Amino acid sequence: MSDPDRFIPIIRPVLDEREADAARRPILTGWVTQGPEVAAFEREFAEWVGARHACAVSNCTAALHLALLAVGVKSADEVITVSHSYVATANSIRYCGAIPVFVDIDPDTSNMDPTRIESVITERTRAILCVHQVGMPCDLARISKIAERHNLPIVEDAACAIGSEILWRDQWEKIGRPHGTLACFSFHPRKLLTTGDGGMLTTSDAEVDSRLRMWRQHGMSVPDTVRHESRQVIFETYPMLGYNYRMTDIQAAVGREQLKRLPEIIQRRRDLAARYKQQLSEIPGVTPPQEPDWARSNFQSYCLRLPAECDQRAVMQSMLDAGVATRRGVMCAHREPAYAAGVWSCGVAPGVCDCPPGQCVRLSESECAQDQTILLPLFHTMTEADQDRVVSALRDGVSGGGRSR
Repeated sequence: MSDPDRFIPIIRPVLDEREADAARRPILTGWVTQGPEVAAFEREFAEWVGARHACAVSNCTAALHLALLAVGVKSADEVITVSHSYVATANSIRYCGAIPVFVDIDPDTSNMDPTRIESVITERTRAILCVHQVGMPCDLARISKIAERHNLPIVEDAACAIGSEILWRDQWEKIGRPHGTLACFSFHPRKLLTTGDGGMLTTSDAEVDSRLRMWRQHGMSVPDTVRHESRQVIFETYPMLGYNYRMTDIQAAVGREQLKRLPEIIQRRRDLAARYKQQLSEIPGVTPPQEPDWARSNFQSYCLRLPAECDQRAVMQSMLDAGVATRRGVMCAHREPAYAAGVWSCGVAPGVCDCPPGQCVRLSESECAQDQTILLPLFHTMTEADQDRVVSALRDGVSGGGRSR
């Protein structure tokens, strides 16, 4: 049963004594930075998603940065992506000195609309950075065909998509295999698998994987583990500019336990999502997330669209007053102060948009999704009674103060 006075959060990580015991291992050995636990986590993660190589880093933003460097993105290049994503997606492009070129989304999936890509490809385009938004796979099959025609690499922002699947050449495959050049994952507490924070890159290219491993550790030619185990003195060199993007062994030990839980976590979230969909059919005008027949989401978040006449903030406040947390729809980077004119493009010209500040007619679906969608609570230990309270609060919010426009 659900306590009617208990606050229902947006997410609650799945952690218990198993993760606590796992963290003890590196703590008691004294090797707490990147070491044997990280190496084991990388092997197990690669096997789980079906990738040849996996490289652990400090967070997904670091992963995205390194992935773009690995495919050759440099200053003044253009990278095609979506504004409708957490700001880290676009930020990683700017870290390389490149220009994010935003294309609009498909309103049914809230993912990159493949039909809009080719119109913004120029001689400056260096890569396509697609996003599996809130765990819903994007249309990689169509995006890949476009990338092949123009000889462009694909980087997958799979921050939310661990365990999501795509029908690829008539077989179901996990996101992260990868289906582009690299895929990047997040282990933030909002994700299904958490290490407190952390990230992972997967690739099929051994040379790319080797570069990633040097970049994450200041460009050092010899890993700490090799120096530690050597019976001869080794002097390392630094042949390239690198970064401090390492994961700790404490985090990796927790991640290994989390990986064991994933099948159960994913199935539980899919069951809860199916129940939400059935219940929401009784609230007029509310649109649940649309799962294409070629995609299986892990439902990292449950993102629904409110009726057009509803005020998003009013609905969310009504639900918060009822003890139910929500979050607004996924943000749009181009509407943020950090993305003033000159640092991004919508395809008009490099770094140019001729629309009023905070608006773009070429990104209207992205803006609509931010303004008309909300995320409902969804977590492993959520009960049916909890869900009933969420749906009841949503119904009251939509039918009451939410229609204040």
